[in-house]
Amino acid sequence: MNSKRNTLKAIAACALAATALGTAGIAGAQTKLKWAHVYETSEPFHKYSVWAAEEIKKRTNGKYDIQVFPASSLGKESDINQGLTLGTVDIVLTGASFAGNTYKPLAVTYFPFIFRDAEHLLKYARSDVFQELAKGYDEKSGNHITALNYYGARHVTSSAARPVTKPEDMKGLKIRVPDAPAYLAFPKALGANATPIAFAEVYLALQNNTVDAQENPLPTIEAKKFFEVQKNISLTGHIIDSLLTVVSGQLWGKLSADEKKIFTDVMQEAAEKTGRDIIASEIRLTEEFKKRGNNVITVDKAAFREAVLKNTKPTDHGYRQQDYDRIVAIK
Repeated sequence: MNSKRNTLKAIAACALAATALGTAGIAGAQTKLKWAHVYETSEPFHKYSVWAAEEIKKRTNGKYDIQVFPASSLGKESDINQGLTLGTVDIVLTGASFAGNTYKPLAVTYFPFIFRDAEHLLKYARSDVFQELAKGYDEKSGNHITALNYYGARHVTSSAARPVTKPEDMKGLKIRVPDAPAYLAFPKALGANATPIAFAEVYLALQNNTVDAQENPLPTIEAKKFFEVQKNISLTGHIIDSLLTVVSGQLWGKLSADEKKIFTDVMQEAAEKTGRDIIASEIRLTEEFKKRGNNVITVDKAAFREAVLKNTKPTDHGYRQQDYDRIVAIK
């Protein structure tokens, strides 16, 4: 009897050991990663980041388990960019303006009216000049850009007392801009008072009249509910904005050639899906804001462009004229 009991104990011990080894093997094989951004869960940026995370997990047979942290939950945009270097995040969605703090030439796309429209920006994403600028950022930062996402055309919203219908209306306007130098050319060239405020704090700043105005694409104006505290929406389209998908150098260096291809392919597919959603929503939202009672103002964009170019040029902001010229020339 004792012999039988000892045999059963031995079998049970072996089974437990095998289970423990198996669990350790799975845990060792799976790598948990953090993907951070500052956008709401309702926005395409989050939706397709989650899609990409699931797709990467699937295509790598469960090796990479990516959790997406939305809405500044891992910090402001400047924080998550720093996190790539500190190792606190592995992947971010970020404006080229913030990446431009590390490698200035990359932020040339924020010079006002450099792009004609969304299609022009999407052609830039596939161009040699973008590949060269992205490579410059990679070399300077140690991180790696995998994709460029269309973010939308940025428009000015303002309080009921300060409608913006022509360039002169920008003079003295206290306007919130993101905390990155790239956004300053447009307001400064037109005599506005540019005030950097973190994205998560903008609604309150508008509500409290800390600033008169802000500028963002229509889908962001909806997602962040800026339309509730800003009567006027002026369709200036002064910046055709984009987000970069950036992988930390620490993670990129550990990926095999096949894994690098999977990450790049998936992130570019996610960027394409995001862009399609944003473009469709921009068309829809113009009419929706009118129905909600906002004053949607169609401005003379050529007049705004002329006024900006009269007062500033790319080299004033540390950008290279040849990069600006090559982007403008993309057909």
